[in-house]
Amino acid sequence: MNQIDDLFINGDLAAQIFGDQRQALIAPQPAQAASLSDIDEVPSAKPARRKAHAVVIGVERYRHQLPTADFAAADAHLMSKYLTEVLGFPPDNVAVLVNDGVTKGDIEKYVERWLPNRVEAGDEVLVYYSGHGAPNSATGEAYLVPYDGDPMYLEQTGYPLDKLYEQLAKLPSKEVTVVLDSCFSGAGGRSVIAKGARPLVNVAAKQALPGNVKVLSAAAGNQLSQSYQEMGHGLFTYFFLKGLGRQAQKGEVNLRQAFDFAAPQVRQTARREYNTDQVPQWQEGR
Repeated sequence: MNQIDDLFINGDLAAQIFGDQRQALIAPQPAQAASLSDIDEVPSAKPARRKAHAVVIGVERYRHQLPTADFAAADAHLMSKYLTEVLGFPPDNVAVLVNDGVTKGDIEKYVERWLPNRVEAGDEVLVYYSGHGAPNSATGEAYLVPYDGDPMYLEQTGYPLDKLYEQLAKLPSKEVTVVLDSCFSGAGGRSVIAKGARPLVNVAAKQALPGNVKVLSAAAGNQLSQSYQEMGHGLFTYFFLKGLGRQAQKGEVNLRQAFDFAAPQVRQTARREYNTDQVPQWQEGR
């Protein structure tokens, strides 16, 4: 008989030493909480493994007391599951960065070093970003806001969208997809702006995307990207993943069809629930 068995037999001594931990050792673990929404249960698809790589980013909390981007971190984790379990991305090829693991240096590391070191000719690449965006009020340039980003010093602490596209275009991949559940108007939602600046900055017209890059964005440049409080997800992410799930049930997953399902649902829900316009955008390089 070992020491722990003896202590359990001698109940008084066990209680003194283990206290309530004794129950934890012998009691069954509680069941996990029920899913918040239907998309939290990832479809049981068996996709063919693809030569594909992804950087998945979710910034919900920020160092500089910025508003919370509700559900962004959880959405990043869920997106990674859909990539591996529905789209067939190898798990080792999916980097997931959330909250304080998303400094400007982290974005640079994974976009400018990690991907180039791994991607080979003909591979696919997907970058997902959920969190705040911000406009430069002087130039109209759009920026991703990392965990350590400061809207007062965007040029030093933000990551420009143009730079993201330029770096991804250098990869030898056959196709690059950027999915943005963010907005850049500075008017609220998943967008922030420097103190004292006026909202609804006119984001500079985007120059033509490189030929191998397409961008799926949650809203037009002057609109808000909302969180879907009822479902516990970003509004665009919720319907986009729902679209992927519907495609998986049909046995063929197609990003364009998932987007085409999501776009009208997002538009209708934004008007009905939030009395605002949110129209997802699909852009392709030429």
